[in-house]
This record gives sequence, structure tokens and C-alpha cells, in this order.
Amino acid sequence: MAITDIQAFAHLTAADIETLGKELDSIRREVETSRGERDAKYIRRTIAAQRALEVAGRAVLFGSRNRWAWLGGTAMLSVAKIIENMELGHNVSHGQWDWMNDPEIHSTTWEWDMTGTSSQWRRAHNYSHHTYTNVLGKDEDLGFGILRMTRDEQWRPLHLAQPAANLLLAATFEWGIALHDLGIEKELAGVEAGTLTSPADMDFYRKAGRQVVKDFVIYPGLTGPAWKSTLKANATANLVRNLWSYAVIFCGHFPDGAQKFAAEQLDGETQGEWYLRQMLGSANFKAGPVMAFMSGNLCYQIEHHLFPDLPSNRYSEVAVRVRELCDKYDLPYTTGSLGKQYLLAFRTIHKLALPDRFLKRTADDAPETSSERKFAGISLPESLRVDPETGKRFGLRSALHDAKVTLEIKARHEKEVLREAKTALKARARQEKLALREAKRALGERAVRERGLLRDKAARRMARHA
Repeated sequence: MAITDIQAFAHLTAADIETLGKELDSIRREVETSRGERDAKYIRRTIAAQRALEVAGRAVLFGSRNRWAWLGGTAMLSVAKIIENMELGHNVSHGQWDWMNDPEIHSTTWEWDMTGTSSQWRRAHNYSHHTYTNVLGKDEDLGFGILRMTRDEQWRPLHLAQPAANLLLAATFEWGIALHDLGIEKELAGVEAGTLTSPADMDFYRKAGRQVVKDFVIYPGLTGPAWKSTLKANATANLVRNLWSYAVIFCGHFPDGAQKFAAEQLDGETQGEWYLRQMLGSANFKAGPVMAFMSGNLCYQIEHHLFPDLPSNRYSEVAVRVRELCDKYDLPYTTGSLGKQYLLAFRTIHKLALPDRFLKRTADDAPETSSERKFAGISLPESLRVDPETGKRFGLRSALHDAKVTLEIKARHEKEVLREAKTALKARARQEKLALREAKRALGERAVRERGLLRDKAARRMARHA
């Protein structure tokens, strides 16, 4: 099953974990005390650039019956929607800019350009996901209720449709998130299952209705004769935004190395253990400044999970210090290219669509799911947690390396045993073949002798009769 003892899994002492937590607290305090004008300028310029890009895109779409105008307007509108969704809507709703006390850029007032309401998303995401990151039965974002992303979840025949469900989720991501958040909102409010007219439902209907009318009635209608091509452009921009936000989210939560946790881990969880769970349950992807901006700086998903309410433009500098802490405590810093991280998540989606009998690994030792039990028999001795000469810690990173080496040695040993068994079987087969040949020859000789005896006996009988 998933990790039940993060201390044992991370190969750190309780003191190590609490010291790590204090060092991360120190990073938070330094960023909080240094927030100021440059951060405020960053978010205001981002808002201004996004709005200018959207206005320009919609203006160009007045001529969208022209192919190049359609392509240009659609591209600008797609980029504007991505920026609004990733760098603005997501991060503002996390309260990253509440410290400015600007009512326009505040988590309680910002309404993003998505079908779901910001308020429902904040309650479902900021609380459920960020408090209980990757905890089975607590984090509703773990597979979004439709995908099996860990072997800890029991397989059902419905999961065979997972590859198709994944494609549908990617294309309609804003609707998937909206309905997901609505379900959590109704559950938290104690709304009876099957109810479609609760206050949460009505809020959703109003917001989704406004979005549909805006993108598919008002803006296309404003372009007059070009309304059909404008409608297609709006639909395309929404699709591009959905696919990009889906890819970014999946790359940060479901590649190999993003660990899952059992509910037992929450019992008595300290602040240091919470920090550690965020570090081990998230993954980054490599990005330059432009891609980082277009991802809402969620290429730094580890840093975002550690400090979800710190300004996103600070994540790159925070990442340097977090990586240093990972080196200091010998912890993995899970990252890779965007393509690699998504392909790992994509592989998990398709692999776990199958029943467990088709899977080789277990829930304790698989690329996408593991627990402290994977280190049984290979854990580092207590005396080796810190090298007395260099002061270097031996933690999870070393343990994972040792586990990999041990598995490779075991695999080589099993391969050698198999080779020796195969050789022994061949030798035995040769011996049995030789024995069979000898037995066949002996039987042949015996048959010849017996035929000779019979002939001699027949000849004697004939001689007596004569």
C-alpha cells in the first residue's frame, strides 16, 4: 500500500525532519518579508499584458474569415486564456497577491475565465488538495475521481475505459475541473446525492452559462458576418487552454517519483512532515522563463506545494534553495523535461487501466506507487545516517539508489540462476537423449538375438519332423 510512515520512507530521523521544516519556514519568512514593489509590478504588468493580448486577439477575429487573421487571432486568444488561467486565475485564487490588499487582485474577488466558479475551486483545491496532497481517500485530485493513478486503488472494469476518459478529460479540462469542484462543494455542504438545484448547483449554472454565452454567442455575434469563424476560434482557444493546463497539472502530480500516502500518515503529522509530504508528493518539469510564465510557474510544482500562497514569480529563486535542502538531506528532487514527465504519467494512466494480474510490480514497489516496505532488507543502518567524516547524510536518495542496485543484483542473480537452470536442463536433456539412444540400441540388439533364437528353434523343430 502507499506510504504509511514518511519518516521510515525518507530515511530521516524525526529531528532531521523538524530541522528541515524549520529551514523551509525560514525560506517562507524571507520571501514574505521581501515582498514589495517589484512583485506588485510583476502581477500588474501580467494582468495588463494578458488583457491587451485578449483585446488584440478578439479585434483581429473581426476579420477571421481571412485565414491568416483567424490563425493570428486564435493564437493570441489562446495565449491570453492560458495566461489568465495559469498565471492569474490559479495563482491569484491561491491568495498569492492578497498581501497587496488590492481588491482587484485578491483571492476573494477574482473570478477566472473558466466554467467553474473561483470560490468552489478554492474550497476544493486550496483545502482538499493542498492540505491532503496525494493522501488516499482525502485528496480528491488524485485521479480526479475518474482515473486510477495508484495500485492502492482497487481495479474495476470501468478502468478499462481510462485511456479514452483521459483524452476526454484533457479536451474538456475546464468542465472536468468545474464538475469535480462542484461535487466536492456539494459533499462539503451535505447536499443529498442526485440533487441538481442546490445553491452550489445554481452558482455553477450561472457561471457556466455566462462563459458559454460570452464565448459562443456574444463575441461571435459582435463580429457579424465572421461569427462562424469567430465561434470556431473561441472553441479552439478554449481547447488549447484546456490541453495545456491539463498537461501542466499532470506533469506536476503523476510522473514517477510523485509519491502517494495512506491516511495513517496524517496521524500526528508535524509541520516538518507536512513539508516533506509536499516535497515527495510533487514533481517539477524543466522550463525556461517563457515556459515557466506560460505554466503559471507550475513547472515549480514542488515549490508551489510547499508555499502555495507565495508569489509565483519567486518560485524560481525558492527552487534553488529547495534543491540545496534536497542535497543536504539526501532527498530526491523529482524533475525532468515536460515531455518525459507527461509520458510517465501517460504510461501510468494506460498501465493502471489493466487488472492487477497483468502488472508485474506491487503497490509497495512500482514506479508510480511505492512505500517504505520497498526498502525491506536494504535500509541504511542507523549508524550511517550521517557520514562522520564528511557530514553527508544518507537518506531517501541513497536508499533509492541502493534499492535500484539491489534489484539489479537480484535480477542479475535470478538471470544467472535461470541461465544455470537452462544449462542444467539442456545437459539433462542430452543425457536423457543419450540414455534413450542406448536403450533403443540395446532393445534392437535384444530383438535381433530373440529373432535369431526363434529362427534356430524353428529350424530344430523342422529337423525333428524331417
